[in-house]
Amino acid sequence: MNQNRRKFIRNSSLASLAIAATPFASSELSAAAPKKVPNGINVLFQGDSITDAGRDKKIMEANSTRAFGFGYVFLTAAQLYAENYGSSLNIYNKGISGHKVHQLAARWDEDAINLKPDVLSILIGINDYWHMVNGKYDGQVDRYEKDYRDLLTRTKKELPNVKIIICEPFAVWGGKAITDRWKKELPAYQAAAAKLAKEFNTGFVGYQKMFDEALKKAPASVWCPDGVHPSMAGAYLMAQAWTKEFNKLY
Repeated sequence: MNQNRRKFIRNSSLASLAIAATPFASSELSAAAPKKVPNGINVLFQGDSITDAGRDKKIMEANSTRAFGFGYVFLTAAQLYAENYGSSLNIYNKGISGHKVHQLAARWDEDAINLKPDVLSILIGINDYWHMVNGKYDGQVDRYEKDYRDLLTRTKKELPNVKIIICEPFAVWGGKAITDRWKKELPAYQAAAAKLAKEFNTGFVGYQKMFDEALKKAPASVWCPDGVHPSMAGAYLMAQAWTKEFNKLY
């Protein structure tokens, strides 16, 4: 385990203590218990490091705790299992740290289509922006939108009945990796994700607004110290917001 991953997990564990101290009991998010779902459905989470969250990639099958990582997928899966203990629910996490949309596409048959998900959640885009900013990638927002549209078109062709949830890429202002430039440029990527959600009639989780509201209660150090990778407290909010959108599907 590298030093950055150790630091991320340590910060996540410490920040989880903030959940109990933060007044979210009256929030809409606190009531986001998942509804009962049809027996035997497959739920797939896809994305980058925020979804990956240190999962064990050697585990290929569904429903393994170690395969969920330490982030919002783990917390979401825990809720889904608790509320659907009588069904044969299958949940997968196939997020990979550092990935952009075109890298999802390169592994899409194996890590998405072949799993035949009934519900497909995608959180992608922060690296399409971040890697462009730091010079590791030459894509722009139009490349992000085109690649994402192609991926969704392919998915709907292969899996016409799949229910898709598009999660908004986000930045938590005040995080160590975030600069003023992000506030000017990241919204275009967020707008592209929202546009595609409308175009393909998918669910949409507005994570930026959620974190902006959370910052009124506590600083970025509680929710997402580097502004990109949520702490356990931030992952808790993400899981609740995701579950609220998921409930609209059934």
